[in-house]
Amino acid sequence: MEKSEKLGTLQILLSGTLWGSMGIFVHALSDDFGLTSMQIACARFTLATLAFAAILFFKDKSAFKVRLRDVPLFFATGLVSVLAFSWCYFTAIQQMTMSMAAILLYTSPIWVMLLSAVLFKEKITAKKIVALVLAFGGCVCVSGGGGGKMTLLGLLTGLGAGLGYGLYSIFSTFLLRRYSPLTVTTYAFAIGTIGAWILCDPADLIAKVTAAPPVSIGFWIVACSIVTEFFPYLMFTNGLRSVPASRAAIIATIEPVVATIIGILRGEPMTFFVAVGVVAVISAILVLNIQSKQKEVAK
Repeated sequence: MEKSEKLGTLQILLSGTLWGSMGIFVHALSDDFGLTSMQIACARFTLATLAFAAILFFKDKSAFKVRLRDVPLFFATGLVSVLAFSWCYFTAIQQMTMSMAAILLYTSPIWVMLLSAVLFKEKITAKKIVALVLAFGGCVCVSGGGGGKMTLLGLLTGLGAGLGYGLYSIFSTFLLRRYSPLTVTTYAFAIGTIGAWILCDPADLIAKVTAAPPVSIGFWIVACSIVTEFFPYLMFTNGLRSVPASRAAIIATIEPVVATIIGILRGEPMTFFVAVGVVAVISAILVLNIQSKQKEVAK
């Protein structure tokens, strides 16, 4: 494995780890301050977009330029893989346990593997299939087989989150052929932010934020933006430059493991199946990164 690929793998692994903590922030902002899923997404997107744009402005102003023919793809990334994905995932977290929401989210590697084979000619190898089975099976075990409350809305939004998340890897892979990770994330989140402000009931969001203790709600919004948005998306997008989308999707299944560990620390039970699931997901990541002489992408 080349040095750039090892770095990309590490960045994707760290991204999944940070995303695994999302439930903490979603529960705090919804339970303590009454923010809806879309309002949480809106606040989170806004700060992350400002940070992405500021860095891009000072680093390379010319990187703001994009080709007109690529605008639809940027819109797809922002509206589908940022806005719709986040709304679906936050809603799923509120409808069920953190771990179950994470399980439904991680149906995404299946979509990514199939789409990558068609669009990017990535080979569906035995190693990938074994890793996918281990990862998804591990996620199911980690979730306790879907224990806890379950609603139809939770199921549909959880599956929707998986599809939207998977499409981020697909859209970004196309865009990264011509643009830097910072350009891709800046425009994707700017578009997602505009959509979120339209849908979040801005007057109600502003009223809730101004009515809450400024230091307290400010801390949770800033922390949520930095920990679950800015750093993980930038690292994940950068990782896609050297790691094929199908591999990246499987590596990121570390997220439900982290979410479950956090849940255990918050009082959720630790069982034998949870332990088996953790081992299975870690094994999937190790299997996927075993040195191979064959190229994963067909020439």
